[in-house]
Amino acid sequence: MLLRRLNRLNNRWYLFLGIIAIGIALLACSSPASDPSTAQPVPQPTPQPTATPQPTPTPIVIPPTPTPFTIPPTPTPITFPTAFPTSAPVLSTADLVETTAPSVVQIGVTTAAGTVTGTGFVFDDGGLIMTNRHVVQDALQIRVSLADGRVLTGEIVGLDSSIDIAVIKVDADDLRVVAIGDSGIIRVGEDVVAIGHALDLPGGPTVSKGVISALDRSLVDGAEVLSDLIQTDAAINPGNSGGPLLNAKGEVIGINTAKIPTGDGIGFAIEINIAHDVALRLVAQSGVQPGFVGIEPLDITPTLADQLSLPVLRGVGVISVVPGSPAEGILQADDVIIQIDGVAIPDTPALEQFLRSHPAGEVVEITYFRGSAGLLTDSLTLGERPG
Repeated sequence: MLLRRLNRLNNRWYLFLGIIAIGIALLACSSPASDPSTAQPVPQPTPQPTATPQPTPTPIVIPPTPTPFTIPPTPTPITFPTAFPTSAPVLSTADLVETTAPSVVQIGVTTAAGTVTGTGFVFDDGGLIMTNRHVVQDALQIRVSLADGRVLTGEIVGLDSSIDIAVIKVDADDLRVVAIGDSGIIRVGEDVVAIGHALDLPGGPTVSKGVISALDRSLVDGAEVLSDLIQTDAAINPGNSGGPLLNAKGEVIGINTAKIPTGDGIGFAIEINIAHDVALRLVAQSGVQPGFVGIEPLDITPTLADQLSLPVLRGVGVISVVPGSPAEGILQADDVIIQIDGVAIPDTPALEQFLRSHPAGEVVEITYFRGSAGLLTDSLTLGERPG
């Protein structure tokens, strides 16, 4: 029993010793408490030298190639045509008449057949007056009635039947001169005023108003040809011949010269650009007559040339030859004039323009087409226009 107890005690003792041994072992494995006196300093890492920061380099930016600067061309200013030069104001009809009437004269002509009247206007302060040739061509005596009541004797300076222009002169140097316009810029539809001594009515000139109805009209009466005419519906009556056709600024743009009796409001005026040039030439040449060929003309156009099977497209056809004229014996009916002295003659206006600058008595070379004979050239002595 005891042995069993002893064994039990021994077993308990061994168990106790084992527990103690385990405790000691556990304590031995535990870390001892830190003693500040015996603690070893913890090594610190050696500080590395601080690197001096380098500035961040500024990136190099290559600028773009500049776009070349081009100076734009100065634009051409746009201009708009005007009906009239800007130098003169547009006038009312009453102001226009008041301004121009003092320059308009009445021309009374005594002829072998009686007395005729017409109109003219002062275009030079030396007493020079422009009118129609047919007003004064047969004059035995010319009386010029001025707006101020004076009546003076007129003398013929020169006549040009190619465009029905005459220049006469009076002995006066205090006359009011008209303003000369530019017929090269007139337009169809513009207002115009005609002034003249229509029908020889007393009390001063007659005024009529209308428009430019057409331009570049031509009138043919036998061998007489008037071209480059202004057509107007302003009333033109016997006695108006030679009077001024005015624009709205009171400037002369034409010379009233004819009307169609069977038509209503169909009158014609000579363009002042042509008339004024001729008048100045008449004054300079003092009566030298322009040349005269002596044919009744017909303008050849491409259409007409095709219809007549002509080998030329343009020219002046001969309808007939005036008896006793320079053309007699040289030209004949159905000939077509092509050129004179090397100058092309495509139509009647071109022929008249040539003759105005070549006086009577001048010898010219005329080239023309004649049927199967083809082109021919002959010398022709220009003559004086009859009447």
